[in-house]
Amino acid sequence: MKKNKNIQPHLLLFGVLLTAYAAMAPAQVTFKASAPATVVEGEQFRLSYVLNKEGRDLRLPDLSGFDLLFGPSTSTSYSQRTINGKTTSETSVAYTYILMAKKVGSYTIPAASITVDGSSYHSNTLQIKVLPPDKSSPQASGGGNRQQESAASAGTGSATVSASDAFIRAIISKNTVYEQEGFTVTFRLYTTLQVINFGKIQFPEFEGFMVEEIDLPQNKQLQLERYNGRNYYTADLRKTLLFPQRPGKITIPSGSLEMVFSVSSGKQVSTFFGPQEVMVDVKKELRTNPLDVHVKPLPAGKPASYANAVGSFTLKPTFNPAETRANEAVTLQLEISGTGNLKLIRNPEVSFPKNFEEYDPTVDNVFNVAPNGLTGMRRIAYMAIPRNEGDYTIPPVEFTYFDPAAGAYKTLTTPAYRLKVTKGEPGSAPATRFVNRQEVKAEQDIRFLKTEKPDFQLRGRFFVGSAGYWMWYLIPLLLLITCTLINRKHARENANVALMRNRKANKIAIRRLKLAERYLREHQKENFYEEVLRALWGYFSDKLSIPVARLSRDNVEAELRNYGIGEELISRFLQILDNCEFARYAPTESDTRMDQLYQDTLDAIGEMENRLKKTK
Repeated sequence: MKKNKNIQPHLLLFGVLLTAYAAMAPAQVTFKASAPATVVEGEQFRLSYVLNKEGRDLRLPDLSGFDLLFGPSTSTSYSQRTINGKTTSETSVAYTYILMAKKVGSYTIPAASITVDGSSYHSNTLQIKVLPPDKSSPQASGGGNRQQESAASAGTGSATVSASDAFIRAIISKNTVYEQEGFTVTFRLYTTLQVINFGKIQFPEFEGFMVEEIDLPQNKQLQLERYNGRNYYTADLRKTLLFPQRPGKITIPSGSLEMVFSVSSGKQVSTFFGPQEVMVDVKKELRTNPLDVHVKPLPAGKPASYANAVGSFTLKPTFNPAETRANEAVTLQLEISGTGNLKLIRNPEVSFPKNFEEYDPTVDNVFNVAPNGLTGMRRIAYMAIPRNEGDYTIPPVEFTYFDPAAGAYKTLTTPAYRLKVTKGEPGSAPATRFVNRQEVKAEQDIRFLKTEKPDFQLRGRFFVGSAGYWMWYLIPLLLLITCTLINRKHARENANVALMRNRKANKIAIRRLKLAERYLREHQKENFYEEVLRALWGYFSDKLSIPVARLSRDNVEAELRNYGIGEELISRFLQILDNCEFARYAPTESDTRMDQLYQDTLDAIGEMENRLKKTK
């Protein structure tokens, strides 16, 4: 105890010194340069350096290609805030220079340097593109002169917006793509006028594509861009990633956007500062240009392991454990990483040994929307339970995708995995219920003698030995035998997993469709189609005794023919599957169409149930 008392003061002193040092430690120094990404030749712009501490000896880099007109202009800001009783302060010093570009081209402004507390710090470098000035207005520098030019082109006294003053372009990254290959459509505003407000926006629908929106900043910053020999201020209004779902020529129709611009009226008024232009607000409807996209079909000769994947991918398999006991689960996990149509990839087929009980794979998608597709990872976990001991081999799993850059199919293969299964612990037998005997207690061991007149019966009419007497024994015995036989029959049927799944297939499918109906009422389109697909694939898996991991259109179609199902009903099911797969990502599905698909699915399952019962 004495030793502990001697140590505690030292620990306390060490903690106090450490806290004081942390409080006195200097904040991280940041030194950042900023300037417009695009400027016009002959126009002035600002080059700023912001430092979060006081500094000295600021040294500019070589500014070849630019004239330094003014600077530095220094401004200092100080802020203080208190959070949870802790007060922090921050100082910011800005150094601003006025530059002018001398020549058209692309330039790099190297890093500047400054000294803070005896240490030298460097800023980031900047890339600046210099555009040539408009021929009609070589000294134009913003909205005012361009507005006057617009009014002049429209005629004196009129205030209009010409087609060259403001318009919207629909820009696609590729005109020719393969089926399922991603490309982007960007709706970009070009204007020489000051934008006052946005009105009604109606972008075109993307029929025939799977659509993924690319997030854009809420506060859009106008950027200079030269188009058709003229400089415009531009802003991206919408950027969409599209995956074509069918080959051929697909046309993206035009859309419309109402905007309000500030335009010169062509009139002037006299003010204290001199004549001033009178500006008026003009509403203008802008329409996007229609686009034609040529979609090439995927080459013939698709491998059997083709997983509807288009893009560039890698495959990372994981299998564990390598040794286990019977009745304990093993997991094979596949990580498909890359860029492409990750959302539409089908799960590769895994062939476990016959005496393994397989479960539906779990899928985890982690991806971001990129200009050329969805980039990220799709993780698929397959779980199975070996029921018998022995040495097993999990055959290689193949994943085939189409690479648009190479124009060919590529196959990735996992290694074969060896699994040693030892004897598992014996399972506990199901508990059997027994009826306990009731204890018979005699409350009196001496009975009173009956004093009333006795009731005599003829010989042979006693209950003991009569037919009723023996029936009291025979009926419970027959009931016991009947219950035992029924119980054994149920036990055999419950042990037959395939039979039980076959009998309950229709009930489970109807239950899932009820959930899909709820999603339909709540207008949750993607959940609705996913639940309909689960109901269909689950029904086929249970009814045809095919594991879900091995289900495909081909083996379902072949198995139904073996059951003697007609081609018309088979075609109806396959059409429902195709409609669901396509409609999950189609943006224009109506509630009426979803309701019709739901009713078709119910009717098809009911008719299939009747046909399968007749074939048995």
